[in-house]
Amino acid sequence: MRILFAGSPGIAVPALEALARLCLDDRHFTLAGVLTNPDAPRGRASKAVPTDVGDAAAALVEPFAACSLPAPVILKPEKLDATAREAVAALQPDILVSFAYGRIFGPKFLALFPLGGINIHPSLLPKYRGATPIPAAILGRDTETGLSIQRLAAEMDAGDILAQERLPLTGRETTASLSETAAVLGAKLLIPVLQGLALDSLTGRRQNREEASFCGLIRKEDGLIDWSASAADIDAKIRAYTPWPLCWTFHRGEQLYILEAGDLAQASPLANPSDSPEMSPPGGSSALPGAVLGIDRESGILVQTGDGVLAVSRLQYRAKKALAWRDFLNGARDFMHGQLGFGEDNKRD
Repeated sequence: MRILFAGSPGIAVPALEALARLCLDDRHFTLAGVLTNPDAPRGRASKAVPTDVGDAAAALVEPFAACSLPAPVILKPEKLDATAREAVAALQPDILVSFAYGRIFGPKFLALFPLGGINIHPSLLPKYRGATPIPAAILGRDTETGLSIQRLAAEMDAGDILAQERLPLTGRETTASLSETAAVLGAKLLIPVLQGLALDSLTGRRQNREEASFCGLIRKEDGLIDWSASAADIDAKIRAYTPWPLCWTFHRGEQLYILEAGDLAQASPLANPSDSPEMSPPGGSSALPGAVLGIDRESGILVQTGDGVLAVSRLQYRAKKALAWRDFLNGARDFMHGQLGFGEDNKRD
């Protein structure tokens, strides 16, 4: 079975590495090529660097050479056009394995694979079809999510399910941490699926279209915090948008990233508010959403929301260092009892 692997971000790297180990151990499988997005500029120098999958694919040259096997061909087309299809066809692949490649495969492209294609998707399909299933599960405050391997179909994420495993959620996951878990699980499930397909012993399960839900792309501006939302929802948003696009607000006209926080009502054990007069919460429910109330010695800076109090533990002014809340307050003496968000308080000097 000749395999073309398609992927770009770090979440796909463990699956690629597991696939490489399979091909090194079992000569019935061949990693013919790796398809990933083109190198892109990063950092202050704007130097073009490979995707995480591109880096991992390049690292396979040595172990494959040690086994007297040709390393997989790395393809980085700008578009999946006729030129890209010609390059893929030259590899004579039997099957496409995709995990977070980031582009849609058209019918002409899928026709290059006699055995079709499979896709690793980090949700319990048919729930959260689309590009952002991990943030969607966190934003929805779900108690569980999972990972599915499905056949690629004309309709996005609608193919028959070949394998699926559930993941319980604690309610403290970020997209970064949950992506790491999903990456490991995807690698674990992929190998038996490929072995089953090679033996023609695997039967897919059709998805129920009526149970399908969808998640769209996330934009940078989506990270703006609406302080009239509940503390629980803002906490979920902060976790869902870590590491990108991050959640942000304004303090005295300056952009402020809220990097870590939690709903004070969910803190365990409940911390004790400071007894210092200048740092204690003013009390009462008349404070406007976004008002900085004081501190909680265990949980951090307390901010009023539309429903409940958010305890902020790590934050960062734009273009400055990320700081734990105590260190942040040492350099922001005017922060206590101020107002976050848009409004007149953020226009004053």
